[in-house]
Amino acid sequence: MSLNLKTDKAFVDGKWISASSGKTYEVLNPATGQVLGSVPDMDQDDVRDAIKAAHTAFKSWKNTLPKERSVIMKKWYDLSLNYKKELATLLTEENGKPLAEAEGEILYGSGFLEWFGEECRRTYGDVVPSPVQSKRTLVIKQPIGVAGMITPWNFPNAMVTRKAGAAIAAGCTVVLRPAEDTPFSALALCKLAEEAGLPPGVLNVVTSDRGNAGPIGKELCENPLVSKISFTGSTAVGKLLLSQSADTVKKVSLELGGNAPFIVFDSADLQKAVNGLLACKFRNAGQTCVCANRVLVQEGIYAKFVHALALAIENTLKTGNGLEPGVNQGPLINSRAVEKVDGLVKDAVACGAKVIVGGKNAAIGGNFYEPTLLSDVTVDMRVVQEEIFGPVAAIVKFKTEAEAIEIANNTTAGLASYFFTTDIAQAWRVSEKLQYGLVGVNEGIVSAVESTFGGWKESGLGSEGGKYGLDEYLVRKNICYGGITS
Repeated sequence: MSLNLKTDKAFVDGKWISASSGKTYEVLNPATGQVLGSVPDMDQDDVRDAIKAAHTAFKSWKNTLPKERSVIMKKWYDLSLNYKKELATLLTEENGKPLAEAEGEILYGSGFLEWFGEECRRTYGDVVPSPVQSKRTLVIKQPIGVAGMITPWNFPNAMVTRKAGAAIAAGCTVVLRPAEDTPFSALALCKLAEEAGLPPGVLNVVTSDRGNAGPIGKELCENPLVSKISFTGSTAVGKLLLSQSADTVKKVSLELGGNAPFIVFDSADLQKAVNGLLACKFRNAGQTCVCANRVLVQEGIYAKFVHALALAIENTLKTGNGLEPGVNQGPLINSRAVEKVDGLVKDAVACGAKVIVGGKNAAIGGNFYEPTLLSDVTVDMRVVQEEIFGPVAAIVKFKTEAEAIEIANNTTAGLASYFFTTDIAQAWRVSEKLQYGLVGVNEGIVSAVESTFGGWKESGLGSEGGKYGLDEYLVRKNICYGGITS
């Protein structure tokens, strides 16, 4: 029998429940403005109950064998693939990204369930050579406890699986608040987890509108039953959560804002660089933390690159409802996002930048903004200093490799970076000098389930994905056996 993945309830302790207050809020389709449905507007008391349920479930879940957890994770993965189209359609409806892109996210997100289901069977420890004849020492890894999570709206499926998949596979339990704009994808994953046999209380999802986001985050950070916090979102909120976690000395993972440089050197293959930027900048209408934010182009190739990029934007990008065929540019998430992006473009133009393509709200109205290309941009403009989070490519001209690296590193962010060159020596030099957790060399899409994802500087703490992802939810224990005689 087919599952109905859309629900108007939250998921706590294996039950589908309403908020204790009875309050709900409406979720809107950003492309049409229509109401998709409503979900519980839960508060601090509700999340406290979810934490208690997760803490109780942890007492038994932590003792399950990695092989047992792996079997459930594999079933969850298989179900996600079986319901790929339903999950993708739901994602497009609440997030706005084009359906093909949403299907790509479902495959990417499902991959974390498969990956961590396999990796949990390889949480090896160490046998340590003893310095004393009568002692034997070993190090084991154990699950840390209840993990509190807050996930963003721009990847409402994959950010849940990358975080909760790792924690659950490691033997932890989870209390997760999805972004208020996109709760349905997280709740759909709960339905599939339940179907896969995940025990009650292991995965708990509490939904709330923006007004309760702060109190819920505070409770997750300050509640002593929570041992771990994982957050993806803005740097400002990440700093707040970090400070709120200090009194209970929680282990914290943060994946925060970026200001990604995309460098095109004179030696670059022009078409590869243009294609790389299209993929990197305009994915999800520019609404990802790893999108190119500052496009730095060397003076010898600058004019050719701007011309080629303008043609590519005009000929290949189609804006509209993500459920319509051929659309590859969806809406921004809400009207606040549109106002921010338009404000950055207007400020750049007022400061001397030129609009080559786009530069205004799309003719279809609503939350749509035209894919935009700005030339003659300087490093002091807000569009360079701030994270755009929209479909705007701002092109800055530079002279030398040293200047490009100086501009690229002159930011408090350190998440993703990209550059294009055919000079192998330059590729080595620049990749080592860029102060970023992710570096794409002649490549605009660098994320992979199998590799690590994490930022430097104010872009975050810790890492997700790859073989290191489980370590965020494990603690090491040194065990020393004494009284051993030869």
